[in-house]
Amino acid sequence: MSLKPNGLARAAVRFKPASFAGTFVALMMSALIVTACGVLLETGLRASVPAERYAGAPVVAAADQSARVVADTVDGPEETAYPLPDTARVDAGLAARAARAPGAAVAVPDFTFPVLRGTAASGTLTGHGWGSHVFTGTALSEGAAPHAGEVVLGTGAARAARAGVGDTVTLETADGRAGFRVSGLAEAGAGDTAGGDAGGGSAGGGAVAWFADDEASVLAGHPGRADAIAVLAEDGTDPADLAAAVGASLAGSGAHVLTGDDRGEVEDHTLAYAKETLFAIGASFGAIATLVAVFTAAGTVALSVGQRSREFALLRAVGATPRQIRRAVASEALLVAPLAGLLGCLPGIGLAHWWFGQMQDRGAVPDAVELHVSGFPLLAAVAVGLLTALGAGWAAGRRPARIKPGQALAEASVERLRPGVVRTVLGLAAVGGGSVLAGVAASAAGSDAANASLGVVMLFMLAVALLGPVLARLCAALFGLLLRGGGASASLAAANSRTNARRLASAITPIVLAMAFASTLVFMHTSESHVASEQLRDGVTADHVVTNPAGLPADAADRAARVPGVDAAVSLLDTQVLVPVRGGGETSLQGTATQGVSGSGARLAKVQDLDVREGSLDRVGEGRIAVDRTLATAAGAGLGDTLPLYLPDGTKAAPEIVAVYGRGMGLPAVTMDRASLDGHLTSPFADTLLVSGGEAGPLGALGEVTDASGYALAQNVDREFGAWANYVMAAVLGGFAAIAAVNTLVMTVLDRRRELHTLRLVGSTRRQVLRMLGWESLLVSAAGVVLGTAIAMITLTPMMRGLTGESPHVPPLLYGAFATTAVALGLAAVALPARAALRERQG
Repeated sequence: MSLKPNGLARAAVRFKPASFAGTFVALMMSALIVTACGVLLETGLRASVPAERYAGAPVVAAADQSARVVADTVDGPEETAYPLPDTARVDAGLAARAARAPGAAVAVPDFTFPVLRGTAASGTLTGHGWGSHVFTGTALSEGAAPHAGEVVLGTGAARAARAGVGDTVTLETADGRAGFRVSGLAEAGAGDTAGGDAGGGSAGGGAVAWFADDEASVLAGHPGRADAIAVLAEDGTDPADLAAAVGASLAGSGAHVLTGDDRGEVEDHTLAYAKETLFAIGASFGAIATLVAVFTAAGTVALSVGQRSREFALLRAVGATPRQIRRAVASEALLVAPLAGLLGCLPGIGLAHWWFGQMQDRGAVPDAVELHVSGFPLLAAVAVGLLTALGAGWAAGRRPARIKPGQALAEASVERLRPGVVRTVLGLAAVGGGSVLAGVAASAAGSDAANASLGVVMLFMLAVALLGPVLARLCAALFGLLLRGGGASASLAAANSRTNARRLASAITPIVLAMAFASTLVFMHTSESHVASEQLRDGVTADHVVTNPAGLPADAADRAARVPGVDAAVSLLDTQVLVPVRGGGETSLQGTATQGVSGSGARLAKVQDLDVREGSLDRVGEGRIAVDRTLATAAGAGLGDTLPLYLPDGTKAAPEIVAVYGRGMGLPAVTMDRASLDGHLTSPFADTLLVSGGEAGPLGALGEVTDASGYALAQNVDREFGAWANYVMAAVLGGFAAIAAVNTLVMTVLDRRRELHTLRLVGSTRRQVLRMLGWESLLVSAAGVVLGTAIAMITLTPMMRGLTGESPHVPPLLYGAFATTAVALGLAAVALPARAALRERQG
């Protein structure tokens, strides 16, 4: 037999392919995970949307749509951008400066804002300044351009209002309700129908209204401010040259000059959040998934090498050198890993396509964003698999290659009982580190608790892998006591497990992985959702809740208060602010749900119970806010302190905290008066009206009326994307670990064919052998479920204490489903190959 290392490897793969099948599957699955996350990460980094509204304007000047925080790191100051909840605007006067740039034909300040029709049931129009028609393609079909107090209606809006040129229509804007004379009718161009502006009407004649440019900014609620400045080029002017000229003209103004697809991000703010979501899945979750994949694949490779210890011992006995053994293992990895990686890339791309499409269907990613698939994620997936196989094979092959041939033959027959010193020390260090981080998480709050808990689960999983044989012997001893009454098959299963702890540990570890990660991700969501639902249910004390997708009129609360029997009526405008919070030693901006309240704090208390812990809602007003206690802790602020924050359009503010409450997970975490948000939002119209007392009937004129329970149900439905995202990540990680567990169990059973045949030769019946394997599988599954559950609870308890102040909420049926699935998979993964092996022997 040739001792050339590559010849040994090729011979091993050719003549014993079953020994490498498990390794092949593990490496293929790891490539699948790495490919899917890598494709999503690349898409997030390269995502863009084409300009639609500004397609006719080659250059657009707009404000920075991000708030930026500079943090000190080991590499020096580092700036991080956070997308704003609403549009940041520029001085409308910059249009005159941009128009003077060489090559500029015209520069137009652009405004987009919602307009309520005369009655709440009539819906909304999208308002613009008439000057935008030069780049949107809108053209008058009748009448003339608007002056102050006039409006041009799209043909669809005119039909709905049954209005023509010369008629007067009542419209409500941020400047209030007023009558406007219809000066003309227009066919909306492509720029005005893009992105749903023409909602409610057909293309070319949607629900759009154009006002005089001089008063458009006032009607929008932002006097003197424009969403952007659209610049058109003179004939023959290159867009890049025009952009440079406009940039020079606007130097010092803070405006960003944009061309190409960068213009699309100004008009579609969801792109920034889509990038964050894709980056979070591709990078943050992808890093965890890759570690799990590498971890599992390495264990499978090590198991495969360990199962061939007898072959390596024989090779040493006939003269193979340690270097030849190591090179043979490396060559096997080179033969198996690249092909497994390439085959894993194909379903990985398919998973990325499915995942991306689901996010688009749920509105988390704009439809215009395309999935980017290049060679980089695929190359990374193959490289990760190859390096994993080489590293794990080298580590597993060191001992059989290093020890003496006689000792190698002895260890191939009887498993070593004493664990390695280095492995034991590292395992105990991982246990110690996980315990320390669990204590840190228990004493922390908010993101600090979550970040520390992530380290807890990773360190304890590492400890399980390193101390696996020791844990396996302990589990075997414990379960052996329970199996004493199970007969000869159960006793034999317990004895086998005690004497083959390494094999048992290889089977237990993937089940622990599946149970720990799936439980952590799923029960983290169920815990947060449970607390949020309880807070929302207990917090809304109003008898009636009025909502209107089009927005509620500014006087909705006053109109409701005049209904007979109504005790209090408060309108709420829902938005977000960015709050600096500390986490992991760094400051970041947290998007925080915020409600703008139309009435006093005393009136709010009649329709909403925020569970005030400190201070009083009566003081909420200009420059004074109430915040949730968890947010206050994360921000390092308390009652009487000022809380620096960014309003929705990026304007900095530092209001005083006058009340701290406890229901900021089910209800908005920041409460401020409605007037403090004026001029900082695109839509000035409230979303919700809470009414105490009176009958529901008269309130129907304002919008859809429901009770508190119906409102709570609708709000819970809005959290579906977060639930879906957690469940998908749990399915990806848990499913991968479950496949790895099945793969490992099948490998161990097939490797024991000689043992099973021996049992049959000494008189054991086929049924007794299968029962023995069933008890072993039950032991493995039960140990994996118990250890995985323990790790999940150690992780979740401090995390949930920090995030919600309560213990984890674990639905019994859902947990039972996880445990039952783990046991069923374990039994099936052992029973099926065992039956096949026994049939093979009979044949």
